[in-house]
Amino acid sequence: MLTPSVTAGSGESATSLLGIDEVQKALSRSRASVYRYTNTDPRNLNPAFNPRRLNPEYRSDQKDPLLFHPNEVARFARDVLRIKEVTVEVLNSPSTATQQLLGAILGELQAIRLRLDQLDLDAETRSAA
Repeated sequence: MLTPSVTAGSGESATSLLGIDEVQKALSRSRASVYRYTNTDPRNLNPAFNPRRLNPEYRSDQKDPLLFHPNEVARFARDVLRIKEVTVEVLNSPSTATQQLLGAILGELQAIRLRLDQLDLDAETRSAA
């Protein structure tokens, strides 16, 4: 029995979506068959949800690549392809410079909060004495 593992990085929404190549590997199907499964229409950029098809995420332009949410790929594998065991695995993406900077800012804000709390406690102690 096939057990596809649908994997995506976490973080920004664009990085957690799967492209055609990742879907092909997860479903163990050819690229052509993945395109056949996909809910697309040349006359309609974003067709309505079709439970018998693999539904891509919203696109704003016909030239945008087809991207799929990992849960949609898992739903399609389970419900349409009748693959019994489907695993959706979300991996943490490596820390970016922005995440590191935000972490440093958070650390400084926490240190400031701690110092302000100590100053308030010292002022209360002095006024009580």
